[in-house]
Amino acid sequence: MRVALFITCVNDTLYPRTGQAVVRLLERLGCQVDFPAEQSCCGQMHWNTGYGRQIEPLVRRFADTFAAYDAVVTPSGSCGAMIRDNHPKAAARATDAGLAESVAAVVPKVYDLSEFLVDVLGVTDVGAYFPHKVTYHPTCHSMRLMRLGDRPTTLLRNVRGLELLELPGAEECCGFGGTFAMKNPDVSAAMGADKVRHAVGTGAEVLCAADNSCLMHLGGTMDRQRVGVRTLHLAEILASTAEFPA
Repeated sequence: MRVALFITCVNDTLYPRTGQAVVRLLERLGCQVDFPAEQSCCGQMHWNTGYGRQIEPLVRRFADTFAAYDAVVTPSGSCGAMIRDNHPKAAARATDAGLAESVAAVVPKVYDLSEFLVDVLGVTDVGAYFPHKVTYHPTCHSMRLMRLGDRPTTLLRNVRGLELLELPGAEECCGFGGTFAMKNPDVSAAMGADKVRHAVGTGAEVLCAADNSCLMHLGGTMDRQRVGVRTLHLAEILASTAEFPA
């Protein structure tokens, strides 16, 4: 199976180890993984702030860049949701007459990492080893739009040495929300503080999620509070082994 990695802006710029972990994990499971250099932003920031027309070139670039692949895997439920939910809407109103058809062909091949592992590869035990206490935060887009359900926690429960601790108020938003955090900083900070309080209360060493954008928000809060809990993307835990620990 020919698989493409859609890394996303946040991961490419701030969390390159997450993308490396995705590649290492998928190659370990027998996939051929490509990283098409032509990829760019999914356009979520533009779309969320009212620039729906202006993302047409980004939608076209995504459709053209990933058209030839059997699957497109992303370590971001947020950007994955943007592509699956909003690229078709943007294409439907575009001036490019063929864009809607191109988008319709590529969107069904876009998967969050956990979806791809469980639904496409049929794997729930990826051979990972991570001897730590972990709690999992289901981010809003991954839970409500990508509808990942229990796929991430099923994968985590099969990691050797890992103790998965239930996060109270797991379905509550962490307060990041991209532009929400900039438009409503006080509310965002309060929501983040609540999520951190719940995470620390579990006794976990690691707070895990499928979106580094939310982990960036929560990690910053925990660093300021000096609570001694680190954040780690799901991909990095699943790629972890005794030889190459996360």
